[in-house]
Amino acid sequence: MSEKLTQEEKQLLLKLARQALESGVRGQPLPPLDPPTLTPVLRAEGASFVTLTVRGELRGCIGTLEPYQSLAEDVREHAIAAALQDYRFPPVEARELPGIEIEVSRLTLPEPLEYSTADDLLGKLRPGVDGVILQDGSRRATFLPQVWEKVTDKEEFLSHLCLKMGASPDLWRHKHLEVLVYQVEEFHE
Repeated sequence: MSEKLTQEEKQLLLKLARQALESGVRGQPLPPLDPPTLTPVLRAEGASFVTLTVRGELRGCIGTLEPYQSLAEDVREHAIAAALQDYRFPPVEARELPGIEIEVSRLTLPEPLEYSTADDLLGKLRPGVDGVILQDGSRRATFLPQVWEKVTDKEEFLSHLCLKMGASPDLWRHKHLEVLVYQVEEFHE
């Protein structure tokens, strides 16, 4: 993430996410993006997560860790996916739309976190700063940095992440996992 988003870019991304959310839930096609109206940063490849909440409770969250399309398109795609494809929740219904709040997280590229032991890993984690990806072979899971607000203990954080990955909660203590970290620029309605 070479440069921070401006307030105007953040507001436009939130507007695009809201339009995509409402179109997707109502089964309507998305209007095409108008590239000349987008800044170079919004046209450049970017990775994002879109989180939906209702009165502070999670209602859906989907995104990508690696950029593969424009940031503007990425936010639109993940707004729809968070509403309709998060396996943890039933699809959002049109009647819910007024109560849904949108949060967008723009990610930096993940970087490997080198560590030698479980204690070394704990010492290198930066709560509230880093998003964490754990990988064990083909299994992989991530928590955005915002998850630190709810799970402040490093050991508990890693244990929950192992569970999310489909592994035993103490796998991180007994096996050397691939660990990557990233940061986000987060903003919401």
